[in-house]
Amino acid sequence: MLLTAQNITYTLPTGDILFQDVHFTLHKGEKAAIAGNNGTGKSTLLKILAGREAAYTGTVNRQSTLYEVPQHFGHYNQLSIAQALGIDQQLDALNAILNGDTREGLFDILGDNWDLPERCHQAFEKWGLPPFPLDQPLAALSGGEKTKVWLAGIDIFKPEIILLDEPTNHLDARTRQQLYDWVSTTARTLLIVSHDRQLLELCNPIWELQPQGIHAYGGNYTFYEEQKSMATAALQQRIAHQEKAWKEAKRQQQQALQRKQQDNARANKNRENAGIPKILLNTRKQAAEDSTAKLRQVQQEKVGQLQAALEKTSGTEQVSRLMKGHFAQSSLHKGKVLVKATGVQYTYPSGTTLWQTPPDLTLLSGSRLAITGANGSGKSTFLQLLMGKLLPAAGECIVTPVRCLYLDQDYTLIDRSKTVLEQAMAFNETLLETAMVKTLLVHFLFEKDSWDKSCAVLSGGEMLRLSLCSMMMQHQAPDMILLDEPTNNLDLENIKMLTQIFAAYQGTLVVVSHDAVFLQEIGITTTLALSS
Repeated sequence: MLLTAQNITYTLPTGDILFQDVHFTLHKGEKAAIAGNNGTGKSTLLKILAGREAAYTGTVNRQSTLYEVPQHFGHYNQLSIAQALGIDQQLDALNAILNGDTREGLFDILGDNWDLPERCHQAFEKWGLPPFPLDQPLAALSGGEKTKVWLAGIDIFKPEIILLDEPTNHLDARTRQQLYDWVSTTARTLLIVSHDRQLLELCNPIWELQPQGIHAYGGNYTFYEEQKSMATAALQQRIAHQEKAWKEAKRQQQQALQRKQQDNARANKNRENAGIPKILLNTRKQAAEDSTAKLRQVQQEKVGQLQAALEKTSGTEQVSRLMKGHFAQSSLHKGKVLVKATGVQYTYPSGTTLWQTPPDLTLLSGSRLAITGANGSGKSTFLQLLMGKLLPAAGECIVTPVRCLYLDQDYTLIDRSKTVLEQAMAFNETLLETAMVKTLLVHFLFEKDSWDKSCAVLSGGEMLRLSLCSMMMQHQAPDMILLDEPTNNLDLENIKMLTQIFAAYQGTLVVVSHDAVFLQEIGITTTLALSS
C-alpha cells in the first residue's frame, strides 16, 4: 500500500461536517477514481492527501513520493511557471553555479538536477507546449496550457503516486486522448477526481465520496453506473414494500377498531352490572388510540425517509422530464437556412487574424453540429459570430433572426446580482403568478429556503438547473441552442441530466465540447473543425 487514509473528517468553517470517517487504501499500480456530486468535498479530500489542507482530523500515511495536478490554478497566477512547479530554487542554484558561484549550499539545493531545464522542455514538448521560458508568469497561459504544465510535471519529477483533480476540464480533444492513453499504459499509482466518463472507464476501483464516508465500487465507470441503477431500483422496491406494509397495517387497524367498537358496545351494556368505572374504560380506549397513532407515525417515518432518499437520487430525472417536454417541439421547419458563413475571419485588436483558413458554414434548422478544434482555435469566438454578437473582419456571416439561447460553462445567462427567485421572475415571459414560479423552482430542486439565495454563490449544478428553469419561463422553446463546454464543472448526475435533455431537443443544436461521450449521446451528426 502506498497511500492510506484513516478516519478522515473535514469540518467547514460554519461548523458543518463536509465528510467524515473516510477510510481507504491505495495500492501500488492502482488507478482509482473518486466520484460524487458537486459539493461533497472531493477536491478538499485531494488537498488533504497532498498535504495542502491541514484543517482535518484523522491520519494520512504516504509511503512514496506524491505529486498533485490541481483543478483550479487561480491562486498560482502570481507565480512563474518554475515557482508554480516548485523548481525555482533549483534553477536559481543551477544558474548561480554555472555563473561561477561555488557556495556549498547551492550544490545542496540543486542535488542531482543538473539536467532540470532539459527535462522541463522535453516534458513540455511531450504535452504539446511551446518552449515557454520557465520564468514566464503562469497568468499568461490559457487554462489548457496550465493543465499541461502540471501534467508535464509528472515527467519532470517522476513521482510514484499522482493525484489528478478534473485533469481533462480544460484540455482539447487531442490532449484528452493523450491523457487517456497515458492513464491506460502508465505503471504509476493514480488517484483521480473526475466527471469525465471516458477517463473513469480507465479507473478501477471507483470510490464515491458521501458525507458519511467512502463507498467503494470494485470496477470501472460502467460497473459503477450499473450498481447505482440497481441501488435506485432496490430503493424503489423498499418504498413499495413499506407502503404495502403500511396499507396492510391500516387494514388490520381498521378491523381491530371495528372489533373494539363492538366489544365496547357490549361492555357498555354490561358496565353497570360488571361494576367497571367509566374512567377506566376511557383510559383503555385512549391507550388503544395512542398505540394506533404510534404505529401510524412509525410507518410514515419509514416511508418518508425512503422517499426522501429516492427524491435525492432521482431529482435530476424530474428536471429532465420537465425540460424534455418543453423542448419536444420546434416551431421551425427542418432545412431552413439559419446561418450562412462564407470565408469569415476574426481579427484581434493587435491586428492578428484568428484562422489560417477562414471557415465556411451553412447551418440548417434541425442540424446537430459540433464545433471542434484545439485550445485557442477560436471555437467560442465562432459561436459569437453565429449569434451575431461579433461581426467578422472579413468574409460574410448572414444570421437569420430566430429565438436563440446560449448556455456556456460560466452560465452567463444567470445574473449574479439577483436572487434565485428574482432570476426566475426575470424570465417570466408567460406572466405566471409568483406562487406558480415558486412551484416551478421547487420542480427544479430549489426549495423555499433557497429562493432568497444569491445567484453568485450557487454551485455549477445549481446554476445549470436555474438556467434550465429560466428557459422554461419563456413563451416557447428556442429555435437554436448553442452550448459552450456545457459539461465542464458538472458532476456525473448533472451531465446525465443534460445529456437526456439535449438528446430530446428537436431544434437546432450547436455544441462546443471536448466530451466525446456527451457529443455522441446527444446525437451530433455534423462536425466543423477549426484550426488557428
